[in-house]
Amino acid sequence: MTTPLNCRNYIDGQWLSATGEATLESRNPALRSEVVATFPRSVINDVNVAVTAARQAYQSWRKVPAPARAEYVFRVGEILLQHKEELAQLMSREMGKPLTEARGDVQEAIDCAFYSAGEGRRLFGQTTPSEMPNKFAMTVRMPIGVCALITPWNFPVAIPCWKAMPALVCGNTVILKPAEDTPACATKLIEIFAEAGFPPGVINLVHGVGEEVGKALVEHPDVDLVSFTGSSETGAFVGATCGRTHKRVCLELGGKNAQVVMEDADLGLALDGAVWGAFGTTGQRCTATSRLILHRDIKEKFTAMLYERTSKLRLGPGTDPNTDIGPLVNELQLQRVSKYLEIAREEGAKVLIGGDIPNEGQLKNGYFFQPTILDEVTPKMRVAREEIFGPVVALIEVSSFEEAIAILNDTNYGLSSSVYTRDINRAFAAMRDIEAGITYINGPTIGAEVHLPFGGVKHTGNGHREAGTTALDIFTEWKSVYVDFSGSLQRAQIDNRS
Repeated sequence: MTTPLNCRNYIDGQWLSATGEATLESRNPALRSEVVATFPRSVINDVNVAVTAARQAYQSWRKVPAPARAEYVFRVGEILLQHKEELAQLMSREMGKPLTEARGDVQEAIDCAFYSAGEGRRLFGQTTPSEMPNKFAMTVRMPIGVCALITPWNFPVAIPCWKAMPALVCGNTVILKPAEDTPACATKLIEIFAEAGFPPGVINLVHGVGEEVGKALVEHPDVDLVSFTGSSETGAFVGATCGRTHKRVCLELGGKNAQVVMEDADLGLALDGAVWGAFGTTGQRCTATSRLILHRDIKEKFTAMLYERTSKLRLGPGTDPNTDIGPLVNELQLQRVSKYLEIAREEGAKVLIGGDIPNEGQLKNGYFFQPTILDEVTPKMRVAREEIFGPVVALIEVSSFEEAIAILNDTNYGLSSSVYTRDINRAFAAMRDIEAGITYINGPTIGAEVHLPFGGVKHTGNGHREAGTTALDIFTEWKSVYVDFSGSLQRAQIDNRS
């Protein structure tokens, strides 16, 4: 064990203690006795100070040329490269994901930095002809103001960067409120932003509890935009509050993603995708494969293959290079997953493998849950409809491609989807007919690339997309500009032709 990191808030270019003396702990989910970090339980006054700093900094930051703003973000990417392994090790200790995945999390942040920096020399608007002579018309992107970024624990470096980097390039100032389970990762990340030289107040960090700090940011009258990633239930509160107060809001919420395996699929490839999609990050991804929709002709064979592969997966600390599946993030998540196994049994699902909390060896000291396959699941069961957010996959049998797509779409969510088939006609029909923001053909449901839009439909969000150029539409407002050099009054929207 190492000495716990003492995290503080970062406001107006300074590391500050919170107003009160209350603190919280972040513990290693693979070894619950180990305290990774302590962090302040900030209060409304701390939020007010951060918002004031961000509001003041916005007035000068928005006037910095976009290419120059982007150079700061590019420097963040360079520094992240230097600290990649350090951050990955910390992430594995603090939230439990295996080191290979933690390195990927940091790499995604690096990719985002370099991609977002490139947008600083674009931020394209449009020029268009005017309907009148001697008149010029164009559109430009304008920053919005102070952005509150409320981020989850499952991607504690990548997701804050997905939000902060395009926001900063666009000319906004930001306040990061990280998850209570990953304050150390957030602190180290903001140290890197500080090292990159951002002016005071441009980027701020406030630790605390979501119901206190997060709520205060969402309700604050001087916060112009809220970008939230988390549960659909909390997202509904955030969206309603922002609607009442006329704030811009971006919601990236839950998923109940499915992988379809047709009778003509490459079963070995589909197996690789199913195992990675269902059990990667211990199933704690909004894009995780919660449902496997299997054609009846291959179901028995594919289920046997999946059982064999799952039986060989190794549970353990994320820092152990031999680990395939790390722990769940905390006791609440462990009990949530365990409760869903009770529900599955009550509903008549068959537990093929797993389904329990292991109690042997070092596993009893952490929040581990066995990788689990549920068979004989019907589409109306709760385990087929509600997000479990753990290493649990439900098998559903179908007799046709059309039935598979109908069941895939029969959910309140619509984030990611996957179809394994060799039939090009089916592939294109899937791309057309699946109700989801992301569709993979012959690939797993998890794995995003930073230059493509990320987000979903239905209860998965509110229509915005993170990453790619679409992120610019979250963090900018369109302004139409007219320049009339005719020297006389010209009236648009008036019938000038009579």
